[in-house]
Amino acid sequence: MIRVLVWNEYKHEQESEKIAAVYPEGIHGAIAEFLGKEEDITVRTATLYDENCGITKELLDETDVLIWWSHIAQHLVPDEIAYMIRDAVLEGMGIIFLHSAHHSKPFRYLMGTSCNLTWRESDDSEVLWVIDPAHPITRGIDRYFTLPAEETYGEPFVIPNPDKVLLIANYSSGEVFRSGVLYERGNGKVFYFQPGHESYPTFRVPEVQTIIKNAVRFVAPTYRQVITCPKVRKITDDGPYLN
Repeated sequence: MIRVLVWNEYKHEQESEKIAAVYPEGIHGAIAEFLGKEEDITVRTATLYDENCGITKELLDETDVLIWWSHIAQHLVPDEIAYMIRDAVLEGMGIIFLHSAHHSKPFRYLMGTSCNLTWRESDDSEVLWVIDPAHPITRGIDRYFTLPAEETYGEPFVIPNPDKVLLIANYSSGEVFRSGVLYERGNGKVFYFQPGHESYPTFRVPEVQTIIKNAVRFVAPTYRQVITCPKVRKITDDGPYLN
């Protein structure tokens, strides 16, 4: 079983009746609902309002894939929690960042850049084009799919060159954006997926759900180990490590 933790800021849904109407169970609840129907996935949820923001070292040790959605309260996540998440990824935990989590502390600490982009809320439609149809994350998706309305993101997107660009979006307003990018960091895999503005029912779109389910399976760890910096013996000596 792949053990998934869905983390959501959960601020918009509590402060806006309009957004609560779109996601009455919260964005985390909507994602957990469709993931929980998969036979090989177990799901837990956490939010900013839980004790310690719902994140502990013990919980991360028991998590194969962390899904992170955040937006207007990025600064309220303590640095020590963000570094704890970064270190868990370096050890091998998989992580998926959704939409405005591009500005989250864990994502920026893993990328080492500002992760800035251009944006606009104007109900533009978005076409997401599959760049690598053979990749496991895009399996089952046609050449493209359309979201009738989404927040517009645009380049430049200040991230390191991705190991893989899986999806590129273009909007009815003309912008283009790298909407699905993949990285390896230490022993862990990182997937950033752009759709998912809080005021649109994007997480109910079948193609979006398929990509997230595929991504969970792809970034799940195959090897998990703390990366240390040991002083080692020469291979001609007895034993691998020096005391």
